[in-house]
Amino acid sequence: MRFEGTQDYVATEDLKVAVNAAITLERPLLVKGEPGTGKTELARQVADALGMRMIEWSVKSTTRAQQGLYEYDAVSRLRDSQLGDARVEDIGNYIKQGKLWEAFASEERVVLLIDEVDKADIEFPNDLLQELDRMEFFVYETGETIRAKHRPIVIITSNNEKELPDAFLRRCFFHYIQFPDAETMQAIVKVHFPDIKQTLLRAALEQFYEIRDVSGLKKKPSTSEALDWLRLLMNDDMDAGDLRKDPTEMLPKMHGALLKNEQDVHLFERLAFIARRQRGG
Repeated sequence: MRFEGTQDYVATEDLKVAVNAAITLERPLLVKGEPGTGKTELARQVADALGMRMIEWSVKSTTRAQQGLYEYDAVSRLRDSQLGDARVEDIGNYIKQGKLWEAFASEERVVLLIDEVDKADIEFPNDLLQELDRMEFFVYETGETIRAKHRPIVIITSNNEKELPDAFLRRCFFHYIQFPDAETMQAIVKVHFPDIKQTLLRAALEQFYEIRDVSGLKKKPSTSEALDWLRLLMNDDMDAGDLRKDPTEMLPKMHGALLKNEQDVHLFERLAFIARRQRGG
């Protein structure tokens, strides 16, 4: 069982090595990288390539580790007991299975994505250590132990918003997705837009990397934003000539696809103003 990439996802050699190493070691694959570099999509493509179902657990700031196992609705059970509902006889009626339970109970091996683990409380990763290590957990309300029928392939993503605990890191195989270089980005674009004009692609990517290199940029545009931008350029039937910018007009065409906050827009406006002053002088 090896991941070799897919037609729809350009995986570098080191990324393929990381995925296959995690599968061999039976350890979670922890994937870090800038937002928009394809971390979440990686899990989908691994599932597709290996013919597995994917179970996705999207972590939020309020997410607790227990929710991934199960949740017991004691309030509903109390209310039903007061109403004389016969359902109260079976406590299982008030237990909601979480994503880990779903993955463990699956009749076939699955890919379990724990997406953006760093959004939750700092203790969140540590609270999952034993369950991910032993592939089992105990349900106190029913007295049963839930064991994984098949060890899932676990992929965990992080945007580096906060440091993860050392004990958690020790149990993972780690890979950092570097931002694609121009050659890799061309290959990614070709997957999504096979008919794009080569001249437009070269000119657009040159401008895209120039934008990313601007000093003081608060949020650098990501791969997904580059694809959105190119889609807009193609939709308006632009060519390379349309992108040749005057230094006094620093904002790129359709800049709303690339620059996502007013500070960065103002930065480019200031650069244009400086260029105009220098030209005037």
